[in-house]
Amino acid sequence: MSMIVPQRILIAPSGFKESLSAPQVARAIAAGVRRVLPGANITAVPVPDGGEGTAEALADATGGSLVPITVTGPVGDPVTAAWARLGGAARGTAVVEMASAAGLSLVPADRRDPTRTTTHGVGELIRAALDDGARRILIGCGDSGTSDGGAGALQALGARILDADGRDLPPGGGALARADRLDLSGLHPGVAGTEIVVACNPHNVLCGPAGVARVFAAQKGATPDQIEQLAHAFDVWAALLDRDGRPGALDVRSGPGTGASGGLGAGLAAVLGARLEPRFTALLDSGLAGFDLDALMARADLAITAEGAIDGQTRMSKVPAEVARRAQRTGTPVLALAGSLRDGSETVRDIGIDTVVALPPAPMPMAYAVANAEPLLRDAAERALRLIVLGAAIAAR
Repeated sequence: MSMIVPQRILIAPSGFKESLSAPQVARAIAAGVRRVLPGANITAVPVPDGGEGTAEALADATGGSLVPITVTGPVGDPVTAAWARLGGAARGTAVVEMASAAGLSLVPADRRDPTRTTTHGVGELIRAALDDGARRILIGCGDSGTSDGGAGALQALGARILDADGRDLPPGGGALARADRLDLSGLHPGVAGTEIVVACNPHNVLCGPAGVARVFAAQKGATPDQIEQLAHAFDVWAALLDRDGRPGALDVRSGPGTGASGGLGAGLAAVLGARLEPRFTALLDSGLAGFDLDALMARADLAITAEGAIDGQTRMSKVPAEVARRAQRTGTPVLALAGSLRDGSETVRDIGIDTVVALPPAPMPMAYAVANAEPLLRDAAERALRLIVLGAAIAAR
C-alpha cells in the first residue's frame, strides 16, 4: 500500500456563525496547512451559502460594490446593513443578504424571542435595490435570527397584513396567528418587473412536524411553548398566503425552501413571485461566485472544508455536504474541520466526508473557543495535516 502526501489542496469552507467569516476561516486553515506543507499548492475559495458574507463575496467576485444603508434590525433598532450591486457580466443584479439586516448576530442574547423579531429590514434592502433599478435580485437566506414568515419584509415593501378588525399586524411571527387578509394594493411597483431569486436550503419547509418552527426556532431562543405558538401561526399564515397570494405559486406549507430563514422563503415566493432555488445552484452554478468548484475539485489531491458545528443537520445542504457531494464525482478525499461535534456528526461519513477533526484539543468553555476560533482552527488544520503526513510515511515503509 502506498500513500502520497497531498500537494494540491483545495480549501472550501463555510463561515463560523458569530465568530469567523468564510474568508477568515479559509485563511486560518491555509496558515495551518503551510506549517506542515510550506510548498503545497493551496487554493482557498470561501463558499458562499447565502448567509453572512455572501453579498460581499459576490460583489468582490464580479467587481461590484456594497451599498450600505440603515434599516430596521430584527429587534426593531436601526442597524447598518448593505446590499451588493454586482458588476461585470452580472451588472443589473443586486444581492440582498438577509443576515445583514435580520441575522442572529444582530439579536442580543437577552432579546432572542422569535415570536417578535422581524425581517422588516430585509424588505428595506429589497426596496433599496428596486429603487436603484435592479432587474434581478438574488436574496441569500442563512444565519437568520427571525421567524416571521417574511411578513416584516413584505410590510416594508408596502403589503398590509390585517387582522379580522382590519388592523395592521405588529412585528413578529407570533402575530401571524391573527392574520386574516392581505392587502397588496400598495406593494412596491418595481416587484412586477423584477426577477427575484431566493437562494435557500431546499430541505427547510414552513409547516408540519419538520416545519421551520419545530426544527430551528429553539436555536433562535424560542421556548417549547413559543415553538408551538409559531407552528400554529405558520399554519394560519400558509392558509392566508394560499388564498391571497399569487395563485398556484407553490406549495406554501411544504414546498422546498418555504421554511428558509424562518419562513422568509414562503412569504417572498407567495407574494412577490420569487423563485426558490437550492442555494448552491443559485450561488455556485450561476457563475456569480467567481470560481468553478467542480473544476477546482478535479485538480485537488485533498479538499478541506469547515463549519462551526457538525451534526446530523450538516447533511442537509450545508457547505461541507455540498463540498463532499462534488468531491465524490472526482474521488477527492475530504477532511472537515469543526468548531464542535454534536449529535449525528458521525453520519457525515455517509455523504463523502472522510474524517472530521474538532478544533478544541481539550475541553474548554464555549465562549473561549469562539473568541479564539482563529488560532484554534489554524492549530487543528496543522494537527490534521501532520496525521496525513504520518500516514503517508507509514504507508511508504
